[in-house]
Amino acid sequence: MINLIRKKNPMPEQAPDVRNKNFKEVCTGYTEEMAINEAMRCLQCRKKPCTTGCPVMVKIPDFIAKVAEGKFEEAYQIISETSSLPAICGRVCPQENQCEGKCVHAKKGESVGIGRLERFVADYHRAHSTEEETVDVAPNGHKVAVVGSGPAGLACAGDLIGLGYDVTVFESLHKEGGVLAYGIPEFRLPKDIVAAEVSKLKAKGVKFITNVVVGRSITTDELLKEGYEAVFVGTGAGLPSFMNIPGENLLGVYSANEYLTRINLMKAYKDEYDTPVGYAKNIAVVGGGNVAMDAARCAKRMGAENVYIIYRRSMEEIPARREEIHHAMEEGIEFMLLNNPIAIEGDENARVTGIKCIKMELGEADASGRRKPVEIKGSEFVLPVDAVIMSIGTKLNKLILDTTENLEANKKGGIGTDEHGATNRAGVFAGGDAVTGAATVILAMGAGKTAAASMHEYLSK
Repeated sequence: MINLIRKKNPMPEQAPDVRNKNFKEVCTGYTEEMAINEAMRCLQCRKKPCTTGCPVMVKIPDFIAKVAEGKFEEAYQIISETSSLPAICGRVCPQENQCEGKCVHAKKGESVGIGRLERFVADYHRAHSTEEETVDVAPNGHKVAVVGSGPAGLACAGDLIGLGYDVTVFESLHKEGGVLAYGIPEFRLPKDIVAAEVSKLKAKGVKFITNVVVGRSITTDELLKEGYEAVFVGTGAGLPSFMNIPGENLLGVYSANEYLTRINLMKAYKDEYDTPVGYAKNIAVVGGGNVAMDAARCAKRMGAENVYIIYRRSMEEIPARREEIHHAMEEGIEFMLLNNPIAIEGDENARVTGIKCIKMELGEADASGRRKPVEIKGSEFVLPVDAVIMSIGTKLNKLILDTTENLEANKKGGIGTDEHGATNRAGVFAGGDAVTGAATVILAMGAGKTAAASMHEYLSK
């Protein structure tokens, strides 16, 4: 029986004034009853528009039908046919712009909670499955390398091991997971879930080698000479960007990358870790994306009394997910929209004392389709703060490009590839943020899967 209620079943979550003081997961997940009730809202459309919105083509109506029947493990098996990271995707994917954005329900109400159901199914499997996932495929005799253990690398490695390849993943940090480990906070993506996904790949036979910076410790060309027949590069886009305004070199100015890495990967929020991170009462976060929301919400949890999001456009143009904005507002983050920093001020000890901003108004649309912010002359003011976190995007790391012989770049400065992830160098493939610049977890996964299929075709010849 189809449930024609137009609104999603609400997601249970911690109260705002409780969760903004801890790093436990904000959303606690559906119960079995909630999941079944939500699954019954699916109309089981014949054309399945939701599936076309998924970069890894999960059979969405099929798995939801199993949830509606209470067959949760069968639902998990359907998702796993195309997605290797369902517990992660169910938490951090922008479903509202992808699968849920194409849901027929969205035309007259709220879409089916596809992401919430995917998360429920993955969590159910993790809680109830007793069998270790292994690969029942004979080795094909080919050896491949994957550079980077973020979502693109993990998806590529998962598909390749399933095809019988000998797969080794090289990670520059001391912990596997890439941006899943260092970038996304514990309260949005618990790190034991990331570790569990990595462990599943290890159980299937994927080998991980950490603390290896490919391009420094060893080059792509050297990997090819040492017996790896093909290499996938999924190194992400992790270099921080700054505004190049006066005062950015003052003590108390962070990039969001550094701030989040210290907290997420190096556990600065735990008393038993001595990771240095600056404690400040008043913090300004510059930017309006998901990373800015993560940094601001972390700052609040780290003890800041006042946390400000400074963004030069209005709420209509802000790029962060609506859910993240909603949660940030509930947790007491103050949004200072239509403002732009022009300098950071400091004291005689070179420590931050304030951020000087100018008010903005929106003019004509620019190349991105958003209205261009224009300064209002004479509207400058100083906001007293003792720390500033810059979250205005990231840049591509060109280490692999610079150290791989004759490897070509694309127009964005990333690694150049065709639509199948193949570069101009035979045996070298790439995907995810290393190619496109900063994007989403699910798009990186899709690129990793595409490249795996391309590598398989290349080596099969």
